[in-house]
Amino acid sequence: MLDKADSNIGGRESSRYNAQQFLLIILDAYFLMTVRTRIAPSPTGDPHVGTAYIALFNMAFARQHGGEFILRIEDTDQTRSTAESEQMILDSLRWLGLEWAEGPDKPGPHGPYRQSERGDIYQKYTQQLLDEGKAFKCYRTAEELDQLRNQRREAGLQGAMKESDLALSTEEVAKREAANEPYVVRMKVPEEGVCVFDDMLRGAIEVEWSQVDCQILMKSDGMPTYHLANVVDDHLMEITHVLRGEEWISSAPKHQLLYKYFNWEMPQLCHMPLLRNPDKSKLSKRKNPTSIIYYKRMGYMAEALLNYLARMGWSMPDEREKFSLDEMIENFDVNRVSLGGPIFDQEKLSWLNGMWIREELSDEQFAVEFQKWALNPEYLMQIIPLIKQRVEKFTDVAPVSSFLLSGMLPITAESFEHKKLLLEDTRRILQFASWMLDAEQNWNKDHLFSQFKALGEAMDFKIRDVLFPIFVAIAGTSQSVSVVDSMQILGPDMSRARVRHALNTVGGPSKKEAKRWEKEYREVAKVLAEA
Repeated sequence: MLDKADSNIGGRESSRYNAQQFLLIILDAYFLMTVRTRIAPSPTGDPHVGTAYIALFNMAFARQHGGEFILRIEDTDQTRSTAESEQMILDSLRWLGLEWAEGPDKPGPHGPYRQSERGDIYQKYTQQLLDEGKAFKCYRTAEELDQLRNQRREAGLQGAMKESDLALSTEEVAKREAANEPYVVRMKVPEEGVCVFDDMLRGAIEVEWSQVDCQILMKSDGMPTYHLANVVDDHLMEITHVLRGEEWISSAPKHQLLYKYFNWEMPQLCHMPLLRNPDKSKLSKRKNPTSIIYYKRMGYMAEALLNYLARMGWSMPDEREKFSLDEMIENFDVNRVSLGGPIFDQEKLSWLNGMWIREELSDEQFAVEFQKWALNPEYLMQIIPLIKQRVEKFTDVAPVSSFLLSGMLPITAESFEHKKLLLEDTRRILQFASWMLDAEQNWNKDHLFSQFKALGEAMDFKIRDVLFPIFVAIAGTSQSVSVVDSMQILGPDMSRARVRHALNTVGGPSKKEAKRWEKEYREVAKVLAEA
C-alpha cells in the first residue's frame, strides 16, 4: 500500500503523463491541420507586381506545408472593378507560374470566390453584429463628419473617432430612419486599453485602442468594406495563415476584434515588408512601372521576374541569387524574411533576367521564346493594320514598327524641338499628360484621343501641338502611326513609363514649378472629368 508521499509522487507522474498526452494531441491537431493561404486582389486596374509578390509568398508557405493556396476576388468597389481587370489578374499570375487550388475559375467547396456574389453572407453577419450590440448604424453625413474632424483638430484631439463622438440623439436617429436616409454600419471599438496581436515575423504588436476608429463594415449601398468581407471570407474559407503587406498592420486590431465578436479563431498573421522604389518610397506607378503586364511586354522571362520577387526580403539558405519556384518552395522558411524594405530595382531585375536567358535557354529555346513574345499572332494582328499602309516591302516593317517591340526609347532633349512649342511648354504638356494618364482607367484609343483633346483645350494648345511631344515620347518620332492606337497596343504601364522617361529627358519640374503646376492641373482635371 502506498503511503501519502508515494501517492503524491504518483499523482505528479499521472499529471505529467496527462499533460504529455494533451501536448501530443495538440501537436497532432496542428500537423493534421491543412494550411490554407490566399491572395485577394481587387480587379480595378492592371495586375500589380505587389500582388504577385504577396501571392508568391502565400503559395510558397502553403506548398511548403503541404497545404492549399486560394484566390479570391475582392470586387466590392463596383464603380472601379471590371471583368477585364479580373481576367488580366488571372492571366498574369498564371503566366508567372502561380496556381491556385480554388478560385473564381476553379469552383470549390467554399465559393463563390467573388465578393460581389457573397452579398447575402455579409448582410447576415452584419445583422448579427447589430443584433448583439457589437455594431451600430451611423446616419452621419459626409459634411457632418468633416465638421466633426475639424472640431477635433481645432481642439487638439489626436485619437480616432468613437461611437460617442458619432452619436446622434435618439430623436434625430428616429427622424432620419423614418425619412429612410442613408446610413453605414460601423463596428464598436473600445475607447481605452491596448490591443495586442501576434505577428509571425514581428512577434507581439501593441496598438492603443484610442487610435483605432469605428470602422465602417457595411457601406450605404449595401456592399461590405474590405474589413468585414476579409474576416468573414477568411473564416468561411478556412484560411489558416494570412501573409499580407505591412500596410495592413494598423487594421489588424479591427480584424482581431471582429474575430472575437464572432467567436471565431483568427488566422495567424504575417505582415510582409512593402516593395519600395530606389528612393525608399512605396512602390507606385508614378515612379516605377508596377504592372505585371509591363514586365511581360518588356520581354522579361516569367521565371526571372518570379525569382526576383522571391528575393525581395527573403533569401535561400545558401544565399544564391538565381533559383526556380520549386527550389524556393523546397527551401522556404518564413523566418528568413527580412523586415527591411526591399528595393525593386529594374537594373537588378534585368541582370537576373539576363542570367536566366543565358543559362536556361538553348538557341532553339531562345528562338521559340522570342517568337512567343514578339511574333505571336495576337500581338502581330494589332500591329499590322497600323503599319500596313506605310510599308512597301517587308524590309520596311522593322523600321516602322520597332518602337512597338522596344522598351525605353533612345530619345534626347533635341528630339522634342518644335517650331511653335517652347521647352517649358513641352515640359508642362508632358507633366500634365503624365498626371492625366496615371489617373486614367479607360485605355480605349478613342477615349484617349478625347482626353488629349480636352487637355489641349484646357491648356490653351491645339491638339496637334499637345500630341507632338506625346508622339515623340511613345514612338521616338513625330512621324509615326497613330499615337493613341500605339498607346492602346503598348498598354497603360508601358505608355506611362515612356511619357515619364520623356519628361525626365527634357527635365521635370523644379519644386517651385511642381507646386504651381499641380495647382494648375487641379483645374485642368475638372475639365478632363467632364470630357
